[in-house]
Amino acid sequence: MNPLILKRIISGGQTGADRAALDFAIEHGYQHGGWAPRGRKAEDGPIPLKYQLIELTDGGYRQRNKRNVRDSDGTLIVNIGALDGGTLTTQVFAQKLKRPYFLAQLDTSTPESVAPYVAKWLHAHEIETLNVAGPRESKRPRIYDLTRTLLKAIYI
Repeated sequence: MNPLILKRIISGGQTGADRAALDFAIEHGYQHGGWAPRGRKAEDGPIPLKYQLIELTDGGYRQRNKRNVRDSDGTLIVNIGALDGGTLTTQVFAQKLKRPYFLAQLDTSTPESVAPYVAKWLHAHEIETLNVAGPRESKRPRIYDLTRTLLKAIYI
């Protein structure tokens, strides 16, 4: 299989899956970014400035989710448990905007077993800018670690 053409990883900067994606991007030398809600709001306080996110001047989590879906070539949704809240909203935005998305449900599969399918999806859709979304850490403990493990297994 040809190497992945991924150049940039974006997310909304919330704890959990979003931060895992941004930390992975920084650690592996990918460009990163995305939209953050007004005030760089996250459950643990303002999103640190080391994350190169653009703050929405007028909008919250829903607007952030929609902009990140719209501004990417595809969205990887990493989840455990029921798909709900902002994670479900992200999937709905991807469907409405007719943007490719992949739902990695990691309570029924391991990151290592899902990784080849995600890699195939990334290739098939020629994803250069990947939006990574999922629940916040307080809502789904371990989602940060599971997301990092998945991204490392794909090694995009």
